[in-house]
Amino acid sequence: MRVMVVWCPDWSVVAALDEAERSRRSPAAVLSANVVEVCNGPARAEGVRRGQRRRDAQARCPDLLLLPANPDRDARSFEPVLAVVEELRPGVSALRPGLLAVRAPGSWYGTESAAAATVCQALVEAGVWDVRIGVADDLFTAEQAARTADVQAWSVVAEGGSPEFLRGLPVQVLQDEGPQGRELVSLLSRLGLRSLGDLADLPADAVQHRLGAHGATVRRRARGEDQTLFAARTPPPELEADVVFEPPLDSVEAITFSVRTTAERFVTQLAHHQLVATGVRVEAESDGVVRSSREWLHPRFFTARDLVDRVHWQLQSATVGGSLRARKQSGVVTAPVERIRFVPEVVEPAAAHGEALWGTASDDLVERGVARVQGMVGFDAVRRPVLQGGRTPAARQSLVPWGERPVDLRPLDRPWPGRVPGPAPVRVFAAPPVAEVVDDAGRDVRVSDRGVVTGEPRRFRVGGPRDGNALPWQPVTAWAGPWPTDEGWWSGGDGPTARFQVVGADGRAWLLVRSPHGWALEAAYD
Repeated sequence: MRVMVVWCPDWSVVAALDEAERSRRSPAAVLSANVVEVCNGPARAEGVRRGQRRRDAQARCPDLLLLPANPDRDARSFEPVLAVVEELRPGVSALRPGLLAVRAPGSWYGTESAAAATVCQALVEAGVWDVRIGVADDLFTAEQAARTADVQAWSVVAEGGSPEFLRGLPVQVLQDEGPQGRELVSLLSRLGLRSLGDLADLPADAVQHRLGAHGATVRRRARGEDQTLFAARTPPPELEADVVFEPPLDSVEAITFSVRTTAERFVTQLAHHQLVATGVRVEAESDGVVRSSREWLHPRFFTARDLVDRVHWQLQSATVGGSLRARKQSGVVTAPVERIRFVPEVVEPAAAHGEALWGTASDDLVERGVARVQGMVGFDAVRRPVLQGGRTPAARQSLVPWGERPVDLRPLDRPWPGRVPGPAPVRVFAAPPVAEVVDDAGRDVRVSDRGVVTGEPRRFRVGGPRDGNALPWQPVTAWAGPWPTDEGWWSGGDGPTARFQVVGADGRAWLLVRSPHGWALEAAYD
């Protein structure tokens, strides 16, 4: 495949001048760390060169306009150029702001010269005056051909003619590859190599030994053997869907009823691309301003009915007496809604969410029933437990609203020193009751700062001096531990704690924790 390269020289300066609303004919330079990074033609005519320091550049050209470097600005301003070329030939690759590559569309336009003329004319009509195009067998040769072309012109290297074309180019053309290229040019000049042909004639093993991997790559390029590939960008499909209300609606029920068709269209167009949405942002606009925006996550994927429910829940939190009237809280709807938009935040292949062999009807019924309960008691009132990383049984569980995917969970694959080994308890007490654990002499069992137990646990009971409803003492038939931890000491936590697994005479197992405040019953085993 032949390659076409489109080069717009000094693009950083062009973008900066347009942003500053200055004439492109003014001598200007983009500076980074007080060093000239890019300068335009009028500045070069006054003696300004890339790599000069600020004072040297101003000494050469007192009228030089100094502009700050901004890669985001350069990329943003180059996007319209990519769009123009993309309309003529899909599969554009932005190598850097001011330089793009695309598969040469010669067969479609008749010849490669005709294709280059068509692209050049389209860019000039779009306001890009200095554009140069090169066509060759590989990316490196096509770029060098574009750099040798005149303004609003093109250079086409015949098939198989890359080695001959590159032989006469000076080694200074490698300076555009950044600091590594400038260092290589300096070294080649000291070695007496003046052209790419001189480098191409050297033995491959000698270049590899003296110039390293980068030098060997440059030698292959100089011989017309460049194998560099470029990733052609694919324009993303338009997956958003919105509905406009004329006149705007101020009733949650009316809005919910009106978005059903849009929700079905949103899901259908995702299915057309064999995608499903597991994360969707719902936006509500009033007077052209987004008044309410929230990202919703789904444990499986969104259906049209799920989207309608989310719109209802989101707007219901901003209602006053059933109407969307003004409120002072930030992030809620403050006026009648004129537009609802569904924006897919996370999409996944539909094949990854296919139904099982026997279908998922039972799961759908459960999810629908829970969704109805949420509609009555509130979205955050119905939660499900999710396992996460942690040292204590209570810390390892997190409650997530039903219908949302868990986020910001502690990872399970961490070591978590001090964690009690399995099996996990079946019941974790929200408010651990106090307890007592004593040794043979009836003394309170404690744990030192080094994790040493002062006595072997022989008896325990739930309750104690701090609790008037103490249960009878029970002998300890087996115990394990301690597992010491010291969490949250910097924020006023419990300080050093230690956990014990204890089995009573009745055969039941418990998880007891010893803290500076005493003993407590944290969890129970089955």
